[in-house]
Amino acid sequence: MKKAVFPGSFDPVTLGHVDIISRALPLLDELIIAIGVNDSKKYMFSLEERIQFIKDAFKDEPKIKVETYKGLTIDYCKEVNADYMLRGLRNPADFEFEKAIAQTNRKLSGLDTLFLLTSADTSFISSSIVRDVLRNGGDYTVLVPDSVRVK
Repeated sequence: MKKAVFPGSFDPVTLGHVDIISRALPLLDELIIAIGVNDSKKYMFSLEERIQFIKDAFKDEPKIKVETYKGLTIDYCKEVNADYMLRGLRNPADFEFEKAIAQTNRKLSGLDTLFLLTSADTSFISSSIVRDVLRNGGDYTVLVPDSVRVK
């Protein structure tokens, strides 16, 4: 059984995340979307909202679990017996940043990271861009799954 953890803050989940998740599913038996909890970080959406956005977006996908964790991601991956960590790459800067983390994780734990390149039509989307569009009253709905709707 191939199990991967896709970690992130998902504040909020975007169409870029959905793209990576959807394309990874055929490769895996189980995918845990793991929302990291950092008490010192200010989030736009509550943890409960972020969990619900993801659960609603993937309500018909039995391979997906949504969980939360604190601490080092590699410790969480060990705890759930993950075979891989899943990460998406949007651009060369992402690659350089993620490569260093993946190499450190492998050195510390032996855990391999699966990288998927984002699709061209979602490669410009990030949660921080979505939050900026939201803060300024723009149409964020073209950047997120239907489950992400702000009242």
